[in-house]
Amino acid sequence: MSIGNQGGRRFARWRNACTAVLLLASAHWSAAAPGEPIVVGQVAPFTGPQAVTGRAIHAGAKLYFDAVNAKGGVRGRPIKLVTRDDAQKAEESVRLTREIIAAESPVALMGTVGTTNLEAIAKDGVLAQKGVAMIGAVSGASSVAQAPGIYVVKASYHDEVARLFSQLATVGVQRVGLLYQDDGLGQDVLAGAEAAAKAHGIQLVVRAGYPRNTVAVEKAVAEIAKAKVQVVFLGATTAAGIEFVKQYAAAGGAGSMLYGMSIIDTDALLKALGPQRARGYAFSVVLPQQGDRAVVREYLQLRQASKDPDISARSMEGFIAAKALVKVMESASILNAAGVGAALASAKAIDVGGYTLDFSARGQSASRYVDFAMFGTGGKLVQ
Repeated sequence: MSIGNQGGRRFARWRNACTAVLLLASAHWSAAAPGEPIVVGQVAPFTGPQAVTGRAIHAGAKLYFDAVNAKGGVRGRPIKLVTRDDAQKAEESVRLTREIIAAESPVALMGTVGTTNLEAIAKDGVLAQKGVAMIGAVSGASSVAQAPGIYVVKASYHDEVARLFSQLATVGVQRVGLLYQDDGLGQDVLAGAEAAAKAHGIQLVVRAGYPRNTVAVEKAVAEIAKAKVQVVFLGATTAAGIEFVKQYAAAGGAGSMLYGMSIIDTDALLKALGPQRARGYAFSVVLPQQGDRAVVREYLQLRQASKDPDISARSMEGFIAAKALVKVMESASILNAAGVGAALASAKAIDVGGYTLDFSARGQSASRYVDFAMFGTGGKLVQ
Protein backbone atom coordinates (compact mmCIF):
# COMPACT_ATOMS: atom_id res chain seq x y z
CA MET A 1 0.00 0.00 0.00
CA SER A 2 2.83 2.35 0.92
CA ILE A 3 4.66 1.38 -2.26
CA GLY A 4 1.53 2.21 -4.25
CA ASN A 5 1.16 5.56 -2.55
CA GLN A 6 4.83 6.36 -3.13
CA GLY A 7 4.49 5.44 -6.80
CA GLY A 8 1.40 7.60 -7.10
CA ARG A 9 3.22 10.54 -5.58
CA ARG A 10 6.14 10.08 -8.00
CA PHE A 11 3.76 9.94 -10.93
CA ALA A 12 2.03 13.08 -9.75
CA ARG A 13 5.37 14.89 -9.42
CA TRP A 14 6.42 13.72 -12.90
CA ARG A 15 3.09 14.76 -14.36
CA ASN A 16 3.31 18.20 -12.75
CA ALA A 17 6.87 18.67 -13.98
CA CYS A 18 5.90 17.69 -17.51
CA THR A 19 2.96 20.03 -17.39
CA ALA A 20 5.24 22.90 -16.32
CA VAL A 21 7.69 22.16 -19.14
CA LEU A 22 4.88 21.99 -21.66
CA LEU A 23 3.45 25.29 -20.42
CA LEU A 24 6.86 26.97 -20.69
CA ALA A 25 7.35 25.54 -24.17
CA SER A 26 3.89 26.67 -25.16
CA ALA A 27 4.55 30.18 -23.89
CA HIS A 28 7.86 30.32 -25.76
CA TRP A 29 6.23 29.05 -28.93
CA SER A 30 3.41 31.59 -28.67
CA ALA A 31 5.95 34.43 -28.45
CA ALA A 32 7.39 33.50 -31.81
CA ALA A 33 4.52 31.59 -33.40
CA PRO A 34 4.35 32.02 -37.18
CA GLY A 35 0.65 32.90 -36.99
CA GLU A 36 0.96 35.61 -34.33
CA PRO A 37 0.21 39.11 -35.71
CA ILE A 38 2.99 41.60 -36.34
CA VAL A 39 1.73 44.81 -34.76
CA VAL A 40 2.31 48.19 -36.43
CA GLY A 41 1.01 51.29 -34.65
CA GLN A 42 -0.32 54.61 -35.93
CA VAL A 43 -1.01 57.67 -33.77
CA ALA A 44 -2.72 60.23 -36.01
CA PRO A 45 -5.73 62.55 -36.25
CA PHE A 46 -8.90 60.57 -36.96
CA THR A 47 -11.04 63.43 -35.68
CA GLY A 48 -10.47 67.18 -35.79
CA PRO A 49 -9.26 69.53 -38.55
CA GLN A 50 -6.66 67.13 -39.98
CA ALA A 51 -8.76 63.96 -39.76
CA VAL A 52 -8.99 63.74 -43.55
CA THR A 53 -5.21 63.30 -43.69
CA GLY A 54 -4.93 60.84 -40.81
CA ARG A 55 -7.68 58.65 -42.24
CA ALA A 56 -6.25 58.83 -45.77
CA ILE A 57 -2.78 57.77 -44.64
CA HIS A 58 -4.29 54.93 -42.59
CA ALA A 59 -6.41 53.79 -45.55
CA GLY A 60 -3.37 53.64 -47.84
CA ALA A 61 -1.32 51.66 -45.33
CA LYS A 62 -4.18 49.25 -44.62
CA LEU A 63 -4.73 48.76 -48.35
CA TYR A 64 -1.20 47.39 -48.70
CA PHE A 65 -1.14 45.46 -45.43
CA ASP A 66 -4.42 43.74 -46.34
CA ALA A 67 -2.93 42.68 -49.69
CA VAL A 68 0.15 41.26 -47.93
CA ASN A 69 -2.03 39.42 -45.40
CA ALA A 70 -4.11 37.92 -48.21
CA LYS A 71 -0.91 36.30 -49.48
CA GLY A 72 0.15 34.90 -46.11
CA GLY A 73 1.64 37.93 -44.35
CA VAL A 74 5.33 38.35 -43.53
CA ARG A 75 7.06 35.06 -42.70
CA GLY A 76 3.65 33.50 -42.23
CA ARG A 77 2.47 36.16 -39.79
CA PRO A 78 -0.32 38.68 -40.54
CA ILE A 79 0.22 42.41 -40.03
CA LYS A 80 -2.12 44.11 -37.57
CA LEU A 81 -2.41 47.90 -37.84
CA VAL A 82 -3.54 49.43 -34.52
CA THR A 83 -4.40 53.12 -34.07
CA ARG A 84 -4.88 55.92 -31.57
CA ASP A 85 -6.58 59.26 -32.31
CA ASP A 86 -4.54 62.31 -31.29
CA ALA A 87 -6.98 64.80 -32.90
CA GLN A 88 -3.88 66.70 -34.12
CA LYS A 89 -2.96 67.75 -30.58
CA ALA A 90 0.78 67.56 -29.99
CA GLU A 91 0.51 66.62 -26.31
CA GLU A 92 -1.86 63.79 -27.24
CA SER A 93 0.55 62.58 -29.92
CA VAL A 94 3.22 62.15 -27.24
CA ARG A 95 0.91 60.56 -24.66
CA LEU A 96 -0.65 58.15 -27.12
CA THR A 97 2.68 57.20 -28.66
CA ARG A 98 3.82 56.12 -25.21
CA GLU A 99 0.50 54.38 -24.61
CA ILE A 100 0.46 52.43 -27.87
CA ILE A 101 4.05 51.25 -27.39
CA ALA A 102 3.31 50.06 -23.84
CA ALA A 103 0.00 48.42 -24.68
CA GLU A 104 0.61 46.95 -28.13
CA SER A 105 4.40 46.35 -28.40
CA PRO A 106 4.53 47.36 -32.09
CA VAL A 107 7.53 46.45 -34.23
CA ALA A 108 7.28 49.97 -35.71
CA LEU A 109 5.09 53.06 -35.79
CA MET A 110 3.95 54.89 -38.90
CA GLY A 111 1.95 57.80 -40.24
CA THR A 112 1.82 60.37 -37.45
CA VAL A 113 0.63 63.63 -39.02
CA GLY A 114 1.97 67.15 -38.49
CA THR A 115 5.30 68.89 -38.01
CA THR A 116 4.45 70.20 -34.53
CA ASN A 117 3.22 66.77 -33.43
CA LEU A 118 6.31 64.99 -34.71
CA GLU A 119 8.62 67.59 -33.21
CA ALA A 120 6.92 67.01 -29.85
CA ILE A 121 7.45 63.24 -30.12
CA ALA A 122 11.10 63.79 -31.03
CA LYS A 123 11.61 66.21 -28.13
CA ASP A 124 10.00 63.77 -25.69
CA GLY A 125 12.50 61.09 -26.72
CA VAL A 126 10.04 58.20 -26.47
CA LEU A 127 11.17 56.54 -29.70
CA ALA A 128 14.80 56.37 -28.59
CA GLN A 129 13.86 55.35 -25.05
CA LYS A 130 11.63 52.51 -26.19
CA GLY A 131 13.67 51.55 -29.24
CA VAL A 132 10.78 51.90 -31.70
CA ALA A 133 11.19 53.56 -35.11
CA MET A 134 8.58 55.48 -37.10
CA ILE A 135 8.33 55.25 -40.87
CA GLY A 136 6.25 57.47 -43.13
CA ALA A 137 6.05 60.42 -40.74
CA VAL A 138 3.71 62.88 -42.47
CA SER A 139 5.82 66.04 -42.64
CA GLY A 140 8.43 67.42 -44.99
CA ALA A 141 10.04 69.68 -42.38
CA SER A 142 13.81 69.53 -41.93
CA SER A 143 13.40 69.21 -38.16
CA VAL A 144 11.42 66.00 -38.62
CA ALA A 145 13.79 64.43 -41.15
CA GLN A 146 16.68 65.11 -38.76
CA ALA A 147 14.97 63.56 -35.72
CA PRO A 148 16.38 60.20 -34.54
CA GLY A 149 14.16 57.22 -35.27
CA ILE A 150 11.82 59.11 -37.62
CA TYR A 151 11.81 58.36 -41.36
CA VAL A 152 10.07 60.33 -44.13
CA VAL A 153 9.17 58.72 -47.47
CA LYS A 154 8.75 61.87 -49.58
CA ALA A 155 10.64 65.02 -50.56
CA SER A 156 11.03 67.85 -48.06
CA TYR A 157 9.12 71.13 -48.06
CA HIS A 158 12.36 72.85 -49.04
CA ASP A 159 12.63 70.54 -52.06
CA GLU A 160 9.05 71.39 -53.04
CA VAL A 161 9.40 75.16 -52.87
CA ALA A 162 12.88 75.17 -54.46
CA ARG A 163 11.63 73.18 -57.42
CA LEU A 164 8.57 75.43 -57.81
CA PHE A 165 10.54 78.68 -57.64
CA SER A 166 13.03 77.29 -60.16
CA GLN A 167 10.16 76.57 -62.54
CA LEU A 168 8.58 80.00 -61.98
CA ALA A 169 11.87 81.76 -62.67
CA THR A 170 12.18 80.06 -66.06
CA VAL A 171 8.81 81.51 -67.18
CA GLY A 172 9.52 85.01 -65.88
CA VAL A 173 7.42 85.04 -62.72
CA GLN A 174 8.87 87.51 -60.21
CA ARG A 175 6.14 88.45 -57.71
CA VAL A 176 5.03 85.65 -55.37
CA GLY A 177 2.91 85.63 -52.23
CA LEU A 178 3.06 82.99 -49.51
CA LEU A 179 0.28 81.67 -47.28
CA TYR A 180 1.62 79.64 -44.38
CA GLN A 181 0.34 77.99 -41.23
CA ASP A 182 1.85 79.76 -38.25
CA ASP A 183 3.64 76.84 -36.59
CA GLY A 184 6.61 74.54 -37.19
CA LEU A 185 5.26 73.53 -40.59
CA GLY A 186 4.81 77.11 -41.73
CA GLN A 187 8.14 78.31 -40.38
CA ASP A 188 9.93 75.52 -42.28
CA VAL A 189 8.06 76.41 -45.48
CA LEU A 190 8.82 80.10 -44.94
CA ALA A 191 12.54 79.41 -44.49
CA GLY A 192 12.57 77.31 -47.65
CA ALA A 193 10.71 79.98 -49.60
CA GLU A 194 13.08 82.73 -48.46
CA ALA A 195 16.09 80.68 -49.56
CA ALA A 196 14.54 79.65 -52.88
CA ALA A 197 13.41 83.21 -53.69
CA LYS A 198 16.93 84.50 -53.15
CA ALA A 199 18.46 81.70 -55.23
CA HIS A 200 16.14 82.23 -58.20
CA GLY A 201 15.70 86.00 -58.23
CA ILE A 202 12.05 85.95 -57.15
CA GLN A 203 10.50 88.63 -54.97
CA LEU A 204 8.52 87.23 -52.04
CA VAL A 205 6.15 90.19 -51.92
CA VAL A 206 3.93 89.12 -49.05
CA ARG A 207 4.09 86.49 -46.33
CA ALA A 208 0.74 85.92 -44.60
CA GLY A 209 0.19 83.45 -41.78
CA TYR A 210 -2.93 81.95 -40.22
CA PRO A 211 -3.36 80.23 -36.81
CA ARG A 212 -2.55 76.53 -36.59
CA ASN A 213 -5.44 74.05 -36.85
CA THR A 214 -7.91 76.71 -38.00
CA VAL A 215 -9.38 77.99 -41.25
CA ALA A 216 -9.08 81.62 -40.09
CA VAL A 217 -7.52 82.84 -43.34
CA GLU A 218 -9.49 86.09 -43.75
CA LYS A 219 -6.60 88.35 -42.79
CA ALA A 220 -4.19 86.44 -45.04
CA VAL A 221 -6.64 86.64 -47.94
CA ALA A 222 -6.86 90.42 -47.61
CA GLU A 223 -3.09 90.88 -47.37
CA ILE A 224 -2.29 88.70 -50.36
CA ALA A 225 -5.13 90.05 -52.53
CA LYS A 226 -3.89 93.59 -51.86
CA ALA A 227 -0.35 92.70 -52.96
CA LYS A 228 -1.44 91.80 -56.53
CA VAL A 229 1.04 88.94 -56.90
CA GLN A 230 1.41 86.69 -59.95
CA VAL A 231 1.50 83.45 -57.97
CA VAL A 232 0.33 82.45 -54.48
CA PHE A 233 2.07 79.48 -52.88
CA LEU A 234 -0.15 77.76 -50.31
CA GLY A 235 1.97 76.43 -47.47
CA ALA A 236 -1.27 75.34 -45.83
CA THR A 237 -3.10 72.26 -44.65
CA THR A 238 -6.15 70.91 -46.49
CA ALA A 239 -9.07 72.67 -44.77
CA ALA A 240 -7.31 76.05 -44.61
CA GLY A 241 -6.10 75.72 -48.20
CA ILE A 242 -9.63 75.07 -49.44
CA GLU A 243 -11.00 78.02 -47.46
CA PHE A 244 -8.28 80.30 -48.82
CA VAL A 245 -9.05 79.36 -52.44
CA LYS A 246 -12.74 80.10 -51.89
CA GLN A 247 -12.17 83.46 -50.20
CA TYR A 248 -9.33 84.56 -52.47
CA ALA A 249 -11.48 84.23 -55.58
CA ALA A 250 -14.23 86.26 -53.90
CA ALA A 251 -11.66 88.93 -52.94
CA GLY A 252 -10.68 89.49 -56.56
CA GLY A 253 -7.63 87.25 -56.69
CA ALA A 254 -8.62 85.51 -59.89
CA GLY A 255 -5.61 86.99 -61.70
CA SER A 256 -3.13 85.07 -59.55
CA MET A 257 -2.16 81.47 -60.13
CA LEU A 258 -2.46 79.24 -57.07
CA TYR A 259 0.11 76.55 -56.23
CA GLY A 260 -0.66 74.24 -53.33
CA MET A 261 1.77 72.14 -51.33
CA SER A 262 1.61 68.38 -51.53
CA ILE A 263 0.06 68.18 -48.06
CA ILE A 264 -3.24 69.60 -49.36
CA ASP A 265 -5.54 66.70 -50.22
CA THR A 266 -6.46 67.40 -53.83
CA ASP A 267 -9.39 64.96 -53.81
CA ALA A 268 -10.92 66.89 -50.91
CA LEU A 269 -10.19 70.21 -52.63
CA LEU A 270 -11.78 69.14 -55.90
CA LYS A 271 -14.85 67.87 -54.06
CA ALA A 272 -15.20 71.08 -52.03
CA LEU A 273 -14.65 73.50 -54.91
CA GLY A 274 -16.13 71.60 -57.83
CA PRO A 275 -14.44 71.17 -61.22
CA GLN A 276 -15.09 74.71 -62.41
CA ARG A 277 -13.62 76.56 -59.42
CA ALA A 278 -10.77 74.08 -59.09
CA ARG A 279 -9.71 74.53 -62.72
CA GLY A 280 -6.21 76.01 -62.94
CA TYR A 281 -5.26 75.06 -59.38
CA ALA A 282 -1.72 73.65 -59.49
CA PHE A 283 0.10 71.66 -56.86
CA SER A 284 3.28 69.81 -55.96
CA VAL A 285 3.39 66.05 -56.39
CA VAL A 286 6.00 64.37 -54.18
CA LEU A 287 4.87 60.79 -54.68
CA PRO A 288 4.49 59.02 -58.03
CA GLN A 289 1.04 59.22 -59.62
CA GLN A 290 1.65 58.04 -63.18
CA GLY A 291 0.86 54.48 -64.27
CA ASP A 292 4.30 53.99 -65.80
CA ARG A 293 5.55 53.04 -62.32
CA ALA A 294 4.79 49.61 -60.92
CA VAL A 295 3.88 50.92 -57.47
CA VAL A 296 1.22 53.20 -58.96
CA ARG A 297 -0.29 50.37 -61.02
CA GLU A 298 -0.37 48.15 -57.93
CA TYR A 299 -1.94 50.90 -55.83
CA LEU A 300 -4.61 51.72 -58.42
CA GLN A 301 -5.52 48.06 -58.88
CA LEU A 302 -5.98 47.52 -55.15
CA ARG A 303 -7.74 50.87 -54.71
CA GLN A 304 -10.24 50.03 -57.44
CA ALA A 305 -11.21 46.85 -55.59
CA SER A 306 -11.42 48.58 -52.20
CA LYS A 307 -14.58 49.99 -50.64
CA ASP A 308 -12.75 52.06 -48.01
CA PRO A 309 -14.32 55.57 -48.08
CA ASP A 310 -11.18 57.14 -46.61
CA ILE A 311 -8.92 56.37 -49.58
CA SER A 312 -7.93 59.60 -51.32
CA ALA A 313 -5.03 61.26 -53.11
CA ARG A 314 -3.07 61.33 -49.82
CA SER A 315 -3.40 57.56 -49.38
CA MET A 316 -0.45 56.86 -51.69
CA GLU A 317 1.85 58.15 -48.95
CA GLY A 318 0.55 55.57 -46.49
CA PHE A 319 0.67 52.86 -49.14
CA ILE A 320 4.33 53.52 -49.98
CA ALA A 321 5.31 53.74 -46.30
CA ALA A 322 3.58 50.41 -45.67
CA LYS A 323 5.27 48.74 -48.63
CA ALA A 324 8.69 50.04 -47.59
CA LEU A 325 8.09 48.80 -44.03
CA VAL A 326 7.16 45.32 -45.27
CA LYS A 327 10.36 45.15 -47.31
CA VAL A 328 12.32 46.19 -44.23
CA MET A 329 10.53 43.59 -42.08
CA GLU A 330 11.33 40.90 -44.62
CA SER A 331 15.03 41.76 -44.33
CA ALA A 332 15.12 42.14 -40.53
CA SER A 333 17.14 39.58 -38.56
CA ILE A 334 14.29 39.30 -36.07
CA LEU A 335 10.72 40.58 -36.22
CA ASN A 336 10.67 42.84 -33.21
CA ALA A 337 11.16 46.58 -32.68
CA ALA A 338 14.93 46.27 -32.32
CA GLY A 339 15.33 44.13 -35.42
CA VAL A 340 13.07 46.26 -37.59
CA GLY A 341 14.65 49.48 -36.29
CA ALA A 342 18.15 48.24 -37.14
CA ALA A 343 17.08 47.12 -40.61
CA LEU A 344 15.35 50.44 -41.23
CA ALA A 345 18.34 52.52 -40.11
CA SER A 346 20.62 50.81 -42.64
CA ALA A 347 18.13 50.46 -45.50
CA LYS A 348 19.05 52.11 -48.78
CA ALA A 349 17.92 51.76 -52.37
CA ILE A 350 14.58 50.23 -51.41
CA ASP A 351 12.65 50.01 -54.66
CA VAL A 352 8.93 49.85 -53.93
CA GLY A 353 8.10 49.71 -57.63
CA GLY A 354 9.81 52.41 -59.67
CA TYR A 355 10.17 54.66 -56.62
CA THR A 356 13.35 54.28 -54.60
CA LEU A 357 13.89 55.20 -50.96
CA ASP A 358 17.17 55.57 -49.07
CA PHE A 359 16.82 55.67 -45.28
CA SER A 360 20.54 55.37 -44.56
CA ALA A 361 21.35 59.08 -45.11
CA ARG A 362 20.22 60.59 -41.82
CA GLY A 363 19.09 64.18 -41.64
CA GLN A 364 17.20 64.16 -44.92
CA SER A 365 14.08 62.65 -46.46
CA ALA A 366 14.36 59.28 -48.20
CA SER A 367 13.34 60.80 -51.55
CA ARG A 368 13.73 64.11 -53.39
CA TYR A 369 11.14 63.39 -56.09
CA VAL A 370 9.07 66.49 -56.94
CA ASP A 371 6.70 66.99 -59.87
CA PHE A 372 3.70 69.22 -60.59
CA ALA A 373 0.11 68.75 -61.70
CA MET A 374 -2.92 70.95 -62.36
CA PHE A 375 -6.68 70.58 -62.52
CA GLY A 376 -7.88 71.09 -66.08
CA THR A 377 -11.33 71.04 -67.64
CA GLY A 378 -13.85 68.90 -65.79
CA GLY A 379 -11.45 68.28 -62.90
CA LYS A 380 -9.12 66.24 -65.07
CA LEU A 381 -5.50 66.15 -63.90
CA VAL A 382 -2.86 67.58 -66.19
CA GLN A 383 0.70 66.59 -65.30
